[in-house]
Amino acid sequence: MLYLGLDLGSLTCDAVLLDGEGRLVSWAVVPTGARHAEAMARARAEVVSRAGCRDEDIAAVVSTGYGRERVEGRLAAVTEITCHARGITHLLPGTEVLLDIGGQDSKAIRLAPDGKVVDFAMNDRCAAGTGRFLEVMARALEVEVADLGDLDARARGNLTLTSLCTVFAESEVVGLVAAGTDVPEIVRGLHRAIASRAQALVRRVSRDLRAPRMAMSGGVARNRGVVRALSEALGWEVHVPPEPDIVGALGAALIARERVA
Repeated sequence: MLYLGLDLGSLTCDAVLLDGEGRLVSWAVVPTGARHAEAMARARAEVVSRAGCRDEDIAAVVSTGYGRERVEGRLAAVTEITCHARGITHLLPGTEVLLDIGGQDSKAIRLAPDGKVVDFAMNDRCAAGTGRFLEVMARALEVEVADLGDLDARARGNLTLTSLCTVFAESEVVGLVAAGTDVPEIVRGLHRAIASRAQALVRRVSRDLRAPRMAMSGGVARNRGVVRALSEALGWEVHVPPEPDIVGALGAALIARERVA
């Protein structure tokens, strides 16, 4: 039998399919768009197709993310905090602190040795420093989000932005471009600003830890510039799993398997 985890976020819907032994069978990340139901159906269809199985072979579905209550036929809807903790512990055992930067919020999670949640802190009041923030800034710079990490690597200075509010930061970026500032320098400044905001969350849950084993999940974790800036701001290494986008969906799939097996 197979077990499906669905993570419906503001930017993407992530799906993970596990077999009865808890092995990864297939996964998919599709844009959420304006129609959540269609995104969920597409993500589910993709993992089933890639696995070469039938929908009827799925024994249980657990959902997480903003749209977790909208998934029909689910065994359970579980919070993102729990699912991300479960997923990262499976991928990187021994993780003590996890930072997940999603499309519209950021979460720092303190984990016990067994992977259970000890504490967490969230920033969900605005899109500053999130995936949506980076999308807006990339658009203002006329570059692709996927290229931001490479652009950061070409920077030589340490530009500091004065605001991380999405609206004000966009205006500042436009002004820097008009003033002739090189794009890589602006990108590094954006990444340093994101790291500064994120480290405040991380330190709230890791006050008594000198150099914890830390990991990062979410699509922003694919951006090497953000990971580097965060590591420098904190003073310790930040580990990233091979597919950071699907950590929450993986955790949901693991919970589905555990509750049925």
